[in-house]
Amino acid sequence: MLTLRDLRKTYDGRPVLDGFGLTVRPGEVVGLIGHNGAGKTTAVEIATGLTRADSGSVRVCGIDALARPREARALLGVAPQELALYPGLTVREHLRLFAGLAGLGRAAAVRAVRRTAAELLLTDVLDRRCGVLSGGQRRRAQAAAALVGGPPVLLLDEPTAGADPQTRAALLAAVRARAAEGAAVLYTTHYLPELVDLDATLAVARAGRVVARGSRAELTAALPGEIQLTLDPALPRPDLPAPLAARTRPLGADRLRIATRNPPADLAALLAAGCAPTAVDVRRPDLDTLYASLAAATPREARDAA
Repeated sequence: MLTLRDLRKTYDGRPVLDGFGLTVRPGEVVGLIGHNGAGKTTAVEIATGLTRADSGSVRVCGIDALARPREARALLGVAPQELALYPGLTVREHLRLFAGLAGLGRAAAVRAVRRTAAELLLTDVLDRRCGVLSGGQRRRAQAAAALVGGPPVLLLDEPTAGADPQTRAALLAAVRARAAEGAAVLYTTHYLPELVDLDATLAVARAGRVVARGSRAELTAALPGEIQLTLDPALPRPDLPAPLAARTRPLGADRLRIATRNPPADLAALLAAGCAPTAVDVRRPDLDTLYASLAAATPREARDAA
């Protein structure tokens, strides 16, 4: 389990973390989302011991990571946002190194390297130096280094940034497998479909703190969906009732978008107003809707929502 409580961090007088708190349970994948500057990477760096918090606490499997950082780090598998490989080592040497740092014996390390290489499609390049790998292979090698020791807590900070589809699919499958075995996974990304693939619960970061936490269904339930209408250009535009008109925006000469929390009722009102669309598309709120709502919120609104 990973528990971050009331983390605070200031750079040059500017708060980057302002009471950041989050818990990741064994077997859970938590998708940490938020716009650039929300504090996601700083929180991960504090959890790994790379950055010191001004105040707050971090516990890794019950260990106080700020007071006993070496013990806590032994329980973490970390894939940072920036590539951090030893270019002169082969992939096999790299993975054996990290398996040894995780405390695996020789035979166990050999098995772990074989398994992780197969998971992340690295078997054919195990004896190639990391410095000559392709971009996708480097991403997979970095993720393999985080996974090879079988740590109980995984911190993956945008691990598929710039990755090709093959790399992304292999990494997501490996993360799902480790969570199924009981690992607590904190996964930051800007690529929201990954969180759907991982069946992740969500933590929304804004202005240095987590402002919302829950499942996708829970966090999108309060957000409006939309109705998109395609109109017949030969017919005059209908006069919509004021409540509908206030939520209506044009998408082009013959298309309208209407924000809605009750699509059946709004569709009935549209038809009653004389609207005769040639096509109707009802869109439920999803993670993109949630992300867009973050962009629209002010830092003060985000703080008040916490």
